[in-house]
This record gives sequence, C-alpha cells and structure tokens, in this order.
Amino acid sequence: MFAGFEKMLKGDPSEKTKRRYQARVDAVNALGARTKALSDDELRAKTEEFRERLRRGESEDDLLVEAFAVVREAADRVLGLRPFDVQLIGGMILHEGQIAEMRTGEGKTLVSALPAYLNALSGKGVHVVTV
Repeated sequence: MFAGFEKMLKGDPSEKTKRRYQARVDAVNALGARTKALSDDELRAKTEEFRERLRRGESEDDLLVEAFAVVREAADRVLGLRPFDVQLIGGMILHEGQIAEMRTGEGKTLVSALPAYLNALSGKGVHVVTV
C-alpha cells in the first residue's frame, strides 16, 4: 500500500529515467533509415570517422547518438537483434558510469555492446562484466 502511495507522490522512477533519456533515444531512432542505407563497408568506416572526430576534440558524449545508431544497425545485420529503446537507455546509463539493473533475458550483453563500442573508440580499452 505504501509503495503505491510513494509512487503517486514521487512518480515512477523508471518513467523519470525514460523521460531523461528520451531525446537521445529519439535522435538514435531518427538516424535509423540513414544508417540502414549504409553499405557494410560504409558502416565499418564509421569507426574510423568517429576515432578521427575524437582526435579532433569531440567527446564520446558528442558521438553517442551516432555511435549507438551504428551499433544498433550492426547488431541487427550480424546478430538479427535490434536493441529496443529501453536497451538504448540502458547503454546510455552504463556510458555514464552508472549501474543498470536488468533481469535475466532482458539483453544485458546487447546493451553492453553500445557503450563498449563508444568508449573503446578512444583506444583505451573497455571491460564488460555481466552477471
């Protein structure tokens, strides 16, 4: 009973999280058709383009939307799995260095590929642990 009352007063935390990231999710979705139209070689070339942009001073945050769109398309082509919007949000949370709790079967490994790719672009390496 009190949990429902608390939600009514404070709002659903998952809805607050969704609203916080929705603009970037929408931006990733907006790139979907353009990214899908890329050939495999053009999609692969995005990695070097992103690395060059980082060398010129852009940040990982500046590249997040485009990088997530590229990973989403690559996952769809290679694995036949297209990350859902909520998985994009999970990737954004991980990119920020926060912990994203997910249940079994919700796609932790797929989610982790999004920020792992983005953060590996700098060449510093990335460690991913899922349980």
